[in-house]
This record gives sequence, C-alpha cells and structure tokens, in this order.
Amino acid sequence: MSTAKTAKQEKAAPSTSFFGNLLQTGLYKRNQGRIARQVTFAAAWILISLGAWRMSETYGLSDIHMRLTVPALLVLFGFWFAYRLVNLPTFAEFLIGVEAEMVKVSWPTRAELIRGSMVVLFTIFFLAALLYSYDLFWNTVFWFIGIVPDQPQ
Repeated sequence: MSTAKTAKQEKAAPSTSFFGNLLQTGLYKRNQGRIARQVTFAAAWILISLGAWRMSETYGLSDIHMRLTVPALLVLFGFWFAYRLVNLPTFAEFLIGVEAEMVKVSWPTRAELIRGSMVVLFTIFFLAALLYSYDLFWNTVFWFIGIVPDQPQ
C-alpha cells in the first residue's frame, strides 16, 4: 500500500463543518480571490444591514432598547457570518475560481461597449414601436368587428 496521497486528496480543502467554521477566526488562502471575496462580503453585509434596519422599522417595538438592540445584534452576527462565509473553504475556492476566470475574460473597449449599447437600445425602441403598432392595428380591427365597444385611441 502506498502512503503517497492522490492528487484529489491533496487538492481537497480541509473538511470542517459549517458551524465549526463559524467559530474559527483564520483566513483561508488570504491573498487569493481578494476582490471577489471583498465584494461578496460587502454585498452580504449590506443585505443583512438593510434587513435589520427594515426589521427595526417594521416591528416598531415600544421599548427603544429592544428596537435598537435586536437589529444591532443581528448586524453584528451578520458581519461575522459574512466574514466567515467568504472564508469557508468550499465557498472561498469558488470565489477564487470566479476571480481567476474574470481575469481571463477579454473585456470590450469603450467604443465597442458604446456600439453594443446603441444596438441594444435601438432594438428595444424598435420592438416597442412595433408592438404599439400591432396593438393599434388589432384595436382597430376589433372595434370594426364590434368586439371592443370603445373607439381605439
């Protein structure tokens, strides 16, 4: 029996339960996938903060201490949860992979972006005008037949 590890075993992230990971403080692969992890952390924390703010406004507890304490505790827990989420080995590996793929993408130049946006805008307005003309046509047809009692506008 060989004691050498297979490539799959070496590549596998350390297995820790999700709740066990919440109690850790270390960073997983600290310098890899930084932008994707920071943006994900910020988005998660903003969502949690907005939810806590909305909760404090909606439930309108009579005691001001409860109205402020419960959402504040939720924001603090959400901050910790988001911090640990982006350092969860499986999720961190995903975000590292996402950032690696984002680097590989060939992004359009400003001129290409403007041309592409103009094509999309022209197509949207053209289709809107076409649908409006179809609507006018069928309103007129149904008015002549007597299905629509009002005169088309």
